[in-house]
Amino acid sequence: MVEFLQTFPPYLQALLATLFTWGVTALGASTVFLTGQISRRTLDTMLGFAGGVMIAASFWSLLAPAIEMGDGGLLPAWFPAVTGFILGGVFLRGLDYVLPHQHVEADQPEGIKTEWQKSILLVLAITLHNIPEGLAVGVAFGAVAHGLSSATLAGAVALAIGIGLQNFPEGIAVAVPLRRAGMSRLKSFWYGQLSAVVEPIAGVIGAVAVLYARPILPYALSFAAGAMIFVVVEEVIPESQGNGNTDRGTLGAMVGFAVMMFLDVALG
Repeated sequence: MVEFLQTFPPYLQALLATLFTWGVTALGASTVFLTGQISRRTLDTMLGFAGGVMIAASFWSLLAPAIEMGDGGLLPAWFPAVTGFILGGVFLRGLDYVLPHQHVEADQPEGIKTEWQKSILLVLAITLHNIPEGLAVGVAFGAVAHGLSSATLAGAVALAIGIGLQNFPEGIAVAVPLRRAGMSRLKSFWYGQLSAVVEPIAGVIGAVAVLYARPILPYALSFAAGAMIFVVVEEVIPESQGNGNTDRGTLGAMVGFAVMMFLDVALG
C-alpha cells in the first residue's frame, strides 16, 4: 500500500486515504441492511473503541511529531504543540456553538436554533466529528512531503487505518438510530455515510495547507490533535458512558488506544 501511495502527490494521497475512511463509515452505516437493532452495550463498547483510537492518534500521530518538529526553533519546542492544540479545541468549540446539531441521546439540539429535522441534526453532529479526523489525515500526508524524520508515509497510512477503524462505529451510530426512528433502510444508510463526506474535503485542505506552508506544520498537527480531543471528551466518551455500560465503554477505549498505538509504532 505504501509503495502504491508513493506514486501520488501528497494531496492525492490524502484524498485516497480519506476516501478510504469515508468508505469505512459507509460500511458501518450499511449494517442497517442487515439489522435495524444493535444493543446499547455493543454500541457503547464500539464508541469507547472509537474514543480510544482518537486519543492515541492525537498523541502518537500528531502531538509527538509536532513536539519533535518544534525542537531547535526560535520558540520552545512545546510552544507550537500547545498553541495548536488549544486553537484546535477552540475551533471545534466554535463550530459546536454555531452549527445546528443533535447528539444521539440528547433531548434538545445544540447550536443556532433551526427547524431542521432531527435526522439532519444527528448527521451534522457526526459530521462535526469528521472534520478534525479528515484534517488529521490530510496534515499527516502533507507533512511527509517535507522529508522530516518524524513524518513518514507509513505513519500517515497507519493514522488513516486507525481513523477508518473508528469510523465504522460512527457510521452505525448515525444509521441505526435513524432506522429505529422509522426511516427506511436506504435513507438511514444514505444519511449515515453522508456524515463522513466532509473527511475528503478536510483531508485535501489539510494536506495542501501544510504542503505550501512549512512553518505552520507543527501547529497544524497539534491543531488537528486538539480538535480530535475536544470531540472525544465532549461527546464520544460521555456517550459511551451514559447508559450504564461504563466498564464496556472503558475497556473499548483501552483496546482502541492499544490498537492505534500498535498501528503507529509498528507501521510508522
